[in-house]
Amino acid sequence: MQLPNFGLVDLTFGNVSVIDRATGVFGIKPSGVDYSRLKPEDIVLIDLDGRQVSGALRPSSDTPTHRRLFQAFTAIRSVVHTHSRNAVSFAQAGKPIPCFGTTHADYFYGEVPVTRPMSPQEIQSAYEWETGNVIVERFADLDPEQLSAVLVHGHGPFSWGPSGPKAVENALALEIIAEMAIKALQINPAAQPISQHLLDKHFLRKHGPGAYYGQ
Repeated sequence: MQLPNFGLVDLTFGNVSVIDRATGVFGIKPSGVDYSRLKPEDIVLIDLDGRQVSGALRPSSDTPTHRRLFQAFTAIRSVVHTHSRNAVSFAQAGKPIPCFGTTHADYFYGEVPVTRPMSPQEIQSAYEWETGNVIVERFADLDPEQLSAVLVHGHGPFSWGPSGPKAVENALALEIIAEMAIKALQINPAAQPISQHLLDKHFLRKHGPGAYYGQ
């Protein structure tokens, strides 16, 4: 329900999932249900083998993507997919979001990556599962705990986190920094990312064993 409240989705776009790692079962939004009519009992439960274990409605069409991310990124407990407009703009342009400032650095340890375009074979086969695969491929040399979001080329953003609320917060932060990046490039098309020193300072004071921000 936070997705429309934060202006991250239009119509019935988007979905959230949260996994119980102990049982290997995750809950996800049902497909095509208007957010204003969504009830707790509508949430669909799926196991990591893709079997529906609870719920009368069909799960989100993006369920296989969520399942693939839960399999690959074992430290995360929630995945959020939106069609938030500024982040989607970067995905449609096929461009990563550069780290132009400290707001970005507070959440993401460097530029937010974009996947490669999917092949015709990937699109025509198990499309949603292959979407997850191209994300996992893009993170072969990246840490999903340091970069908690990705742009799927021509599609849109996926974010994740250690809880549902945190994953939604990361999705909101992604949309905010995408808007800021667009405006920075409009003001100065030659804008450059911040220094590694400033990136390190802002990210590491909030994340990791040396973090000291907050209570």
